Order: sequence, then structure tokens, then C-alpha cells
Amino acid sequence: MAIDTLHRAVVFVVLVLAQVLIFNHTHLLGCATVLLYVYFVITIPRNYPKWAMLLWSFVLGLVVDMFSNTPGMATASLTFVGFVQPYLLESLITREAPENMKSSISALGFTKFLTLTSILVFIHCLLFFTIEAFSFFNWQQWLLNIGGSTVFTVLVLMALESVRK
Repeated sequence: MAIDTLHRAVVFVVLVLAQVLIFNHTHLLGCATVLLYVYFVITIPRNYPKWAMLLWSFVLGLVVDMFSNTPGMATASLTFVGFVQPYLLESLITREAPENMKSSISALGFTKFLTLTSILVFIHCLLFFTIEAFSFFNWQQWLLNIGGSTVFTVLVLMALESVRK
């Protein structure tokens, strides 16, 4: 358990550094930002305690908010994604799946992992950019931000997952 926590802490730091130093400064087509840190919540194992998942999600969102000058946006949206992830994962796997199964392409298969990733990233982007806009005055830009960020984040996460072990 201690090794798993240490491994999670290292992944946490790497994802925060990548997000803060690289991806926050890269806006593709002026509207799409890769939100790489969602990968941390997506890959939390099946039997992980829900309170711990919510705590990791909250702290990760808080750290990203502190370094990205987005007060509460990442925290709120990532905590909600951490709340939804176990239920969505359970709906995509069979009952015979191992209790300590980690979300990955090798464990779920490409289609199910893509479905899980797409839904969770879409929920995160929807909440994140809705909180950012806080109005629907410029709804075209809001939709472009959600759609573009969802597509590019899913593409980067699938590429990252395909090169991982």
C-alpha cells in the first residue's frame, strides 16, 4: 500500500508539472487546452476507497488551481469526476473483473477505455469551462472550448496510455 501511495504521489507531481509548465501555455487553435491531469483520476484502480479517490481528486484540482490561477475551477470539476469515475468504471466492466483492476487499455480493452476516458474528460471539460464562463453570453466560444479541449485531451491521453507499459 505504501508503494502504491508513493507511486501515485510521483505520478501526481509529474502530471501537475506537465500541466503547469507545458499544457497551460499551449492553446491549440485558440480554444483547446489539453487537461492532462484528468489522467490521474481515470487510472485510479477499481477497489480504491471512494473517500481516498475524492481526496486525491480534490487535492490535485486544488494544486492545479493554485499554479494555473483558476480559482476553484479544476478543484470542483475534478472532484466531481473523482465522484463519478467508480460508478462509470463499474458500468463498463464485467462482474468477473479482478477487484484491484486498474483502468488501462490492457485491462479494459481499447473501446471501453476510450469510452471511459471520453466520458470523464467531457464531464471535466463541461464543468471546467462552464465555471470559467459563468454565463452563456458567448456560447459559441464555450462550446469550442469544451469540444476542442475534450478531443485534444482524449487524443493525448490515449497516446500516453498506448506508450505506457
